[in-house]
Amino acid sequence: MDILLKSIVTEKMTQEGEKLNRYGFIVDRRANKLQIRNAVESMYGVTVSEVNTMRYAGKNKSRYTKSGIIAGKQNAYKKAIVTLKEGDKIDFYSNI
Repeated sequence: MDILLKSIVTEKMTQEGEKLNRYGFIVDRRANKLQIRNAVESMYGVTVSEVNTMRYAGKNKSRYTKSGIIAGKQNAYKKAIVTLKEGDKIDFYSNI
């Protein structure tokens, strides 16, 4: 099971990373906090002090087009906010 699906790189998460040393990830919905902690520590070589998780339900979406109404659904996902130990940093832009 691949725990970390993708990192969240938004304006808000960039500010939290600079000020509070917190980073966001979209994770597998079945992963628990210990698995997320171990995945982040092994992938980035940092020490995690705290993990907060949030679960988001899928939403129904519809839009009106020339050919009629198109209806669909967004996927449900789980988000993890990881707080690192003082002095550790994750640089998402180093591989660009």
